[in-house]
Amino acid sequence: MALSRRSILVNERSDQGVRKARERAPRRGTELGLLILSAIIVTSLYILASLGTEAQVPADLWAFLGFVIGLSLFLHVMIRIFAPRSSQILLPIATLLNGIGYVEIARWNPLEARNQTLWVAISAGVVVFILAFVRRIRDLDRYRYLTLLVAVGLMLAPLVPHVGEKINGAHLWVKLGSLTFQPVEMAKILLAIFFASYFAANKDMLASTSVRFGGRFRISLRTLVPVTFAWGFAILVLGAENDVGFAMLLFALFISLIWIASGRLTYVALGAGMFAAGGYVGSKYFQQVHKRIAIWLNPWPSHNWFDLGGSQLGYGWFSVAAGGLVGTGVGLGQSGSTPQLTTDLIFSAVAEELGLIGVVIVLSCFILFVSEGIRIAQRSHNDFTRLTATALSLIIGFQAFFIVAGVLRILPFTGITLPFVAYGGSSLIANYAIVALLLRISDENSQEVSGGEVHAVNFD
Repeated sequence: MALSRRSILVNERSDQGVRKARERAPRRGTELGLLILSAIIVTSLYILASLGTEAQVPADLWAFLGFVIGLSLFLHVMIRIFAPRSSQILLPIATLLNGIGYVEIARWNPLEARNQTLWVAISAGVVVFILAFVRRIRDLDRYRYLTLLVAVGLMLAPLVPHVGEKINGAHLWVKLGSLTFQPVEMAKILLAIFFASYFAANKDMLASTSVRFGGRFRISLRTLVPVTFAWGFAILVLGAENDVGFAMLLFALFISLIWIASGRLTYVALGAGMFAAGGYVGSKYFQQVHKRIAIWLNPWPSHNWFDLGGSQLGYGWFSVAAGGLVGTGVGLGQSGSTPQLTTDLIFSAVAEELGLIGVVIVLSCFILFVSEGIRIAQRSHNDFTRLTATALSLIIGFQAFFIVAGVLRILPFTGITLPFVAYGGSSLIANYAIVALLLRISDENSQEVSGGEVHAVNFD
């Protein structure tokens, strides 16, 4: 009888806790308002693009508006169901960037725009799937080495004969029937989760200073093994697949996480030295790296312009310069002659038609996204979720930085996609998967703070 009363008491307390948690759950009015604002901005740009090119309102305006608003409301409702306490600005930022990119894609390649519509719908489904089935992000910590194994398999898949496909000198694609995709886009997320799990479990070892040399503390040699492995693996990917962008992203992500986990700038200095050494070796022995550096230094000679593809960057720079402060206007740009405009150089198309003001808006969106991701990481209550949120945020930040810096000639051009903006199904799905994982972490953080989780009662 006593045990039964205790069980009833526990159930009543649990029900009361759940009811109170639901009552405290926000109505997500901020997210809804921002999604509506994003839909208004994107639709206005879509109309202006049609007016600039065809001097008439687009014939499919109502279909476009219905798709944008319908998809936004669908995701908003799903988030209210599966992650009601999550961040309210991540999804609006992603949809705004996605919408701006779609307008430029539709402006220059209507066929790709139709394909991109399908990828956006699939990405929305991926967000709902992750939120529905990944109920606790900490559960992913159990599958550390399985995650690594799958990531490595995805990365090496493009090298499999009759499966991998070489495009523009890089082995990045896998073709299964009529479907072609880049497995490295999903591999980067799995690697981020593995890195977070490994560093969370070994942060004390990484921060240890067990070797003294020359009167100063030095890091134990065994802690250098992960850094050396990451460096060697980045070089392996670079050499085997000619993927400069992913090698840079992988190495930058690894060094950033090991610094955050250990708090030691020594790793940053070591990583910078190894990166410089790897860049030198790559420029000497890997044709892809040599070509990128040659174009970066001087694309104008005829050999670089025609044989090495310097014309792509050159036309991109002309587009950026033509944009000026306020841009030529949506639908009035002249970037059509730029090779691979909607994928590699879409940032230059945005800069031409929206000008410096548009560029600032786009870059501010990325800064806000990464800042919100770091804020979510800071609110996490365990090392694994904290490092996972940080890694996922840095992926978006590093990708945006590398491609923008390449277009603006700050760094050699890598051809890595601009998140949410550039055309590409693999990239878009992976980026929205990052949004979903960050939303899950954010929701867990809020539940732990508000007491929304129901904990077991110990009668001992």
